[in-house]
Amino acid sequence: MPRLRAPFSSFLLLYVLCHALALWIDRGAAKPLSYAFLSATPLLAGVACFLRSRRRDAAAGNWLALALAMLLWAGGMFAGMWQDVIQQNSNVAPGLSMLLYVLYGVPLTFILASPGKDAWWLRLIDGVLAAVLGYLFFVQTFSFATMHGADAQGVVNLRLMFDIENIYIAAFALIRLAATGGGESRMFFKALSWYACVYLAVAAFNNHFDADVDFGTPVDLLIDLPFLLLFGLACSWHKAARPAVVPARLVWAVRAGSPLLLPASLLAVSAAILHGEPRHAVAGFAIAALGYGLRSILAQVGAFEERAQLNELALHDPLTGLANRRQFEASLRRAWQRVRRRDDGLALLLIDVDHFKQVNDSLGHQAGDRCLRAVAGALSACLNRGGDSLARYGGEEFVAILPVATPESARMMGEAMRAAVAALRMPAPEAETRLTVSIGVGFVQQAGDQDASLLAVADAALYRAKHAGRNRVELGML
Repeated sequence: MPRLRAPFSSFLLLYVLCHALALWIDRGAAKPLSYAFLSATPLLAGVACFLRSRRRDAAAGNWLALALAMLLWAGGMFAGMWQDVIQQNSNVAPGLSMLLYVLYGVPLTFILASPGKDAWWLRLIDGVLAAVLGYLFFVQTFSFATMHGADAQGVVNLRLMFDIENIYIAAFALIRLAATGGGESRMFFKALSWYACVYLAVAAFNNHFDADVDFGTPVDLLIDLPFLLLFGLACSWHKAARPAVVPARLVWAVRAGSPLLLPASLLAVSAAILHGEPRHAVAGFAIAALGYGLRSILAQVGAFEERAQLNELALHDPLTGLANRRQFEASLRRAWQRVRRRDDGLALLLIDVDHFKQVNDSLGHQAGDRCLRAVAGALSACLNRGGDSLARYGGEEFVAILPVATPESARMMGEAMRAAVAALRMPAPEAETRLTVSIGVGFVQQAGDQDASLLAVADAALYRAKHAGRNRVELGML
């Protein structure tokens, strides 16, 4: 059982005692007084859930939907009080009251079926499906009852409908709890699970073992329990629940399967009213299929976009937008295989920004980042053939692959790149007049088994360019 903070435990105990005293002191007014307490209890829980939603954390929307559910349940109790006490109509199961009790489950179904991390347009579709579910509940409820009451068979059907709804909510609340690792969301589903399980037990007792007892008896105190428990949990849990170890497959399975709950509920209710309301049932079937289909398409498009973004991050340097080292290595392997097949010639240019450490030290890292982006743009502008590629090799180093090249064309490309960077007039260390690059060119005409050997030749040529005074191009042959 969850532990509540002492002030709230005392308040809940005092509330139950006041309700009990109201039943004992004035037996003649016991029924209306009990109705008042039973209407106020879910309102208290709803207010606590609403205030909890104002914290704007990850579970805020769920707390708000739970507050709406409490308001609907309180409305059902008030509607029953209006007919039973004010209008003096003792017929059981008045339609409006039963409808509000059933509709109370719609916001809870939305919570369980619509993951809060989904995009807003997916949650909008879930909201539309939930609204249609509420309408079909309206049709189903008034097939069993009228505004004034229900016959014996109608009462049996309503009890069955409540049982299925309550079991459904409790079971899936526990599933969502099991698949939520930590944080505010886990705390919410923990509170919802406790509430839903206690409510299930109390409702089952009321509907099947105490159904013929009128309001205004001590048994009414049981009805307070789930709502007072929810009130206490919403008010007293201010720290996020401890993280739990949750298998990743369970998390993925529940997140993927949760959106099925709303269309499945629509299909179930549509099947239940098919005999009496075939047009509404067919509409429910169609909306369930179309809604889930549209949601699946949009979710799949979102997954494709996410995958494309991840691929972009995996293969490109975020600072310069060039290919990263991983993509460069894959490109080099492909180019190397082509040279082995055709002997077309392959050049590799290893490019290093001169005195870049001094740029960072004297001008700051932001200036250094601007320099790298400008150098990347200047180098890219020099590549004019479709097969040429440029990548950021690491730090201040860049690398270009020139397939189908000659030693002279590779050297000319290196000179063009060197001149393009020198022409940028970017800020340079105090000892230099302008930012420059040194370039080592490695060239191979007939490839062997190891593409790394070409990189070693280019690196040796770059070393010679650096030690010969920088801002120059050196060629090495494999």
